[in-house]
Amino acid sequence: MTDSLPLTSLSARLAEHASALASAARSPLTAPDYLELVRRAQEIDGLAGQVLKLCVQQSRDAGHTWQEVGDLLGVTRQAAFQRFGKPIDPRTGEPMDKTVHMTDAAERALDIVTAVLEGRMDDARPSFNAEVLAAFTDEVRGNALATVAGLVGAFEGFGDGEPFVRRIGDHTVVDIPLRYETGEMKARVAFDMDEKVGGMHILPPETP
Repeated sequence: MTDSLPLTSLSARLAEHASALASAARSPLTAPDYLELVRRAQEIDGLAGQVLKLCVQQSRDAGHTWQEVGDLLGVTRQAAFQRFGKPIDPRTGEPMDKTVHMTDAAERALDIVTAVLEGRMDDARPSFNAEVLAAFTDEVRGNALATVAGLVGAFEGFGDGEPFVRRIGDHTVVDIPLRYETGEMKARVAFDMDEKVGGMHILPPETP
C-alpha cells in the first residue's frame, strides 16, 4: 500500500505517473484517450495526497508547528490538524479513527440543509437525534436564520465548492458552502454514531 512507502519512493512514483500523463496528453500522433487521461490524473491526485500527508508528518516530526503548516497551506492550524493530525482518544489512549464510514454523508447533509433553509422541517426532523429534535424548534430555526440574514443578507444558493466530509471524534461532519447576498457562509451538519444529526450550524467559511 502507498501509505507505508517512504517519501522518496512515493515522490518517484508520483514523478513517473506525472511524466506518463504529460506524454499521453501531448502525443502528436493520435488524439489522446481522454478517459485514460482521467484515470492517470486520478492516480496522480491520490499519490500527491499521500506525498503531502507524509511531508506534513515529517515537518511535524522535525518540530514545525501546526500554525506553520496551516499558514503554508492557507488554512487555520485547526484545519491543518483535522486533516493531517493523529489525535489520541483520551478514553483509550489509542489513535482516533478518522475514517469516514458514512458513504452518503454529503448527500444526506445537503438534503437536510435544503429542507431546513426552505422551511420543510417535517422533511428534516426524521434525521435529527433526540436532543436536536427537542431543541431545534421552529422558533429556534427562525431566530438563527434571522441572525445570519442580519450578517450577510438573503440566502442566494449553494456555493461552488463540494461538501467537505471528515470524521471528528465520534461524529461525521459535513461542511456545505452557502452563498448569501453579501458574503459566503457554510452549513455544518454533524452526524452522531447512529447517523442521526447531532448538530447543525451556519458558520463563517473560515471556521475550522
